[in-house]
Amino acid sequence: MRFRLFSFALIILNCMDYGHCQAGRWRRSKRASYGPNPICKGCLSCSKDNGCIRCQHKLFFFLRREGMRQYGECLHSCPSGYYGLRTPDMNRCSRCRIENCDSCFSRDFCTKCKTGFYSHRGRCFRGCPPGFAALEDLMECVEGCEVGQWSEWGTCSRNNKTCGFKWGLETRTRQIVKKPAKDTIPCPTIAESRRCKMAMRHCPGGRRPAKTKEKKKKKKNLMERAQKQHSIFLATDKTSQ
Repeated sequence: MRFRLFSFALIILNCMDYGHCQAGRWRRSKRASYGPNPICKGCLSCSKDNGCIRCQHKLFFFLRREGMRQYGECLHSCPSGYYGLRTPDMNRCSRCRIENCDSCFSRDFCTKCKTGFYSHRGRCFRGCPPGFAALEDLMECVEGCEVGQWSEWGTCSRNNKTCGFKWGLETRTRQIVKKPAKDTIPCPTIAESRRCKMAMRHCPGGRRPAKTKEKKKKKKNLMERAQKQHSIFLATDKTSQ
């Protein structure tokens, strides 16, 4: 009888120890899935090797890669180069597919470009496309100043005259078709001039233009030489008589 009681007591003790061990095992297993491991923060399910497998409803699942290893994380917002994609199953961080994009609104629309690139209609450019101007403070491309076609070259003139000079200037212009989005954006030049040769150097029925100083000096020297030769001729003629 005593032997039977002793055996029964051993069985009870073993069961109590087994229950305690099972409870400890369950607690250890729970800590491994939800416990103090930093990569398991915000997870609904987590593994020691792969990190988060499922995230809480408001968080985004992000698969981080470090060398040959990759593990899941649950984040409030996606890192640079990714955007948050919400789905009924689980929210995920998806990679931006736009070149030189730092952050994006969707797969094909960039909201912020990397340093040195301008944002234009959801894309990133080294320089703004034709017809657009760069805002350096925001690194964005906005509508620039649009101008029309050049006119024909005007009449060659000088001092509001079309004759009386050998060289003059001719001018052409173009109109501003569309003003820029901001007043700080400059417009291209709307007028330009170039040197031209007068069609008529001397004006008909008018006085010839005054001689230059060099020509006047040359004429004066010729007159002086002629007078000197004339004086020598007269002196020689008187001597011969």
